[in-house]
Amino acid sequence: MKNKVTDMLGIRYPIIQGGMQWVGFAELASAVSNAGGLGILTALTQPTPDDLAKEIERCRTMTDKPFGVNLTILPAVTPPPYDEYMRVIFESGIKIVETAGNNPRNFVPKFKEHGITVVHKCTSVRHALSAEKHGVDIISIDGFECAGHPGEDDVTNLILIPAAVRACKIPVVASGGIADGYQMAACLALGAQGINMGTRFMLTQEAPIHDNVKQALLKGTERDTNLIFRTMHNTSRVFKNAVSDQVVEMEKQGATFEQVRPLVAGARGRNAMKTGDVDGGIVSAGMVIGLIDDLPTCEELIKRIVRECRDSLAAASAMAA
Repeated sequence: MKNKVTDMLGIRYPIIQGGMQWVGFAELASAVSNAGGLGILTALTQPTPDDLAKEIERCRTMTDKPFGVNLTILPAVTPPPYDEYMRVIFESGIKIVETAGNNPRNFVPKFKEHGITVVHKCTSVRHALSAEKHGVDIISIDGFECAGHPGEDDVTNLILIPAAVRACKIPVVASGGIADGYQMAACLALGAQGINMGTRFMLTQEAPIHDNVKQALLKGTERDTNLIFRTMHNTSRVFKNAVSDQVVEMEKQGATFEQVRPLVAGARGRNAMKTGDVDGGIVSAGMVIGLIDDLPTCEELIKRIVRECRDSLAAASAMAA
């Protein structure tokens, strides 16, 4: 497959593995890149910038294909040392960065100085236009179905993708709620020039999370996610487990973030992913778990998605003819 996105990223297929906290390690990123997609390491998963440098080098021992680094820009009283993480990205020679979270306007000029292609993930057309104005190269538009933060507009991808494509001059990649080639074909038909998948890549052989978590997600349906932090206007879609159920109930009673903080602490989520204690912490997952029923390798998955996409587009073309 060849289009603007594959040309800009130097990849065989326009399939991107989104950056995921506690998941975006070298094992997964290298497997996706080796299979023809774009693997992504998650910078803030690494405890320090020096650890990120080591993970980048470790990934390079596992693939000679392009891969990128996700840098999520978080609103925080004490923000991570972003300048140091960026220094590592520059010194390591990374040429593709996925940004997410807050507006990237203060970061993009620094990336462009180092010849880095910036893919920015956002959840609305207005944010996409703002990111385009500030110089990002590709928009990854994230619909309400997605895992993690879907924004506060609750717009699904069937509307959001064509709206973003119409509004933006730069390429748009569809993100959120995608697991197979039939959905990829639909996204391409809506004008997207590729797809970004998180939850689907969590459920692969190479994803470095405990099998108990994978099996729990495999058993889940499209109704087995919770929206937490709705009352705090910082909505996040996560797997429906004991912890997220408790957070939802506390919010209904008017709980503040400080009251739910012990339940949603990052350390608890990381421990759940590592030990397999599915109810031990928050686990991000999208509604698309209802469409996933196996644990392929990344190579098997990408080959299947490409085949399904081509078959679907051919069938649709035949109907139109």
